[in-house]
Amino acid sequence: MIVPIWLSQNFKDDLKVLVLDEQGMFKNKLTDNKHIFFTYSSDQLEAGKESLKSSKYDGILHIPSDLDLNKPKGISYLSENNAGIEIQAYMQSQIERLILDYKYQKAGFDRQLIKELETKVSVATINVSGESEKESNTVISSGVGLISGVLIYMFIFIYGAQVMRGVIEEKSNRIIEVMISSVKPMQLMMGKVIGIAMVGLTQFVVWIGLTGIISTIISVAFGLSRFSNANIMDTMVQATPDQQAEIMDYHKYVAGVEAINFPVIIGAFLFFFLAGYLFYGALFAAIGAAVDNETDTQQFMIPITIPLVLAFMVMESIITDPNGSTGFWFSIVPFTSPIVMMMRLPFMSAASYWQLALSMVLLIAGFVGTIWLAGKIYRIGILMHGKKVNYKEIAKWLRYSS
Repeated sequence: MIVPIWLSQNFKDDLKVLVLDEQGMFKNKLTDNKHIFFTYSSDQLEAGKESLKSSKYDGILHIPSDLDLNKPKGISYLSENNAGIEIQAYMQSQIERLILDYKYQKAGFDRQLIKELETKVSVATINVSGESEKESNTVISSGVGLISGVLIYMFIFIYGAQVMRGVIEEKSNRIIEVMISSVKPMQLMMGKVIGIAMVGLTQFVVWIGLTGIISTIISVAFGLSRFSNANIMDTMVQATPDQQAEIMDYHKYVAGVEAINFPVIIGAFLFFFLAGYLFYGALFAAIGAAVDNETDTQQFMIPITIPLVLAFMVMESIITDPNGSTGFWFSIVPFTSPIVMMMRLPFMSAASYWQLALSMVLLIAGFVGTIWLAGKIYRIGILMHGKKVNYKEIAKWLRYSS
């Protein structure tokens, strides 16, 4: 996650932009940044296009002479390749700033004085659950919840698909017919589902251990403990007045990390991964048993994937209002609770952990039900070959007595 962001910030190609300002008010006023450089010309647009074709410039920013500053339309950026969002946003912000400066000047206002009068306000969020008070950080909580939810979403699909493909392979190679002579179908299905679950769990435990080691090394190397709640006062005393504002910014993020109950987060993550995977893994195994090849799985995948995708799609709403009714119900229903509850958990106080307990109980009941359902499908479908299975046929299997 870190390396692609670092590469995108440090290995950008320089962009040479020719500015054709027919309006005249933007000349020599657009500000270059590390990768975007503006050059000004009085040429007409057609002459500028010739410079673009000769690869002298990467793009042309054209500002027409009839530009209405109240409704500035008609500004265009011409290039042989489509411009990225960052480039477009940077040029738009530059032009908006200059137009605003011009309007201030025309109205007789001192732009610099207005900037000095502007005041930034930072509202601290304090968690007052129980007897203690902890300063939290919404950005940190959102990040932890988002990453946890996305990981659960990804690995339910990844490991569930492994189960399904494994069953299809064993069924198509007729290996299953030999194995079924030694064990019951339900035992075979549960062995496959639980075996892959243990592989995933081992992987997560290793990741958690490595993450803890790396976090400790980074904390020691950069002295992050100086910005903790316990040491912040000593750090502030030793700092100059100019450094104190910057130190408090660091402290907000460190305090936000300290406010998160990581033992609960990690424990809940492991539970929801296992329970969520068991809930869906048995259904993936049932699909694999019902079909003869992977192509036939598509019609049965839709009912399974819709709840997972829906939980992923409401992610923004959950992060925006984690304690709202949408977040509550999506975190209680077993089909979406593994993902949504992990998004909500960093925002929850100890007084709200009854919702976590309820979600866990319902998810356990849910995967017991899906395993029973999948077992009935698996028991019949695992030895069936050459027949096109549909929902009507599966419904008939479910009515068969054990």
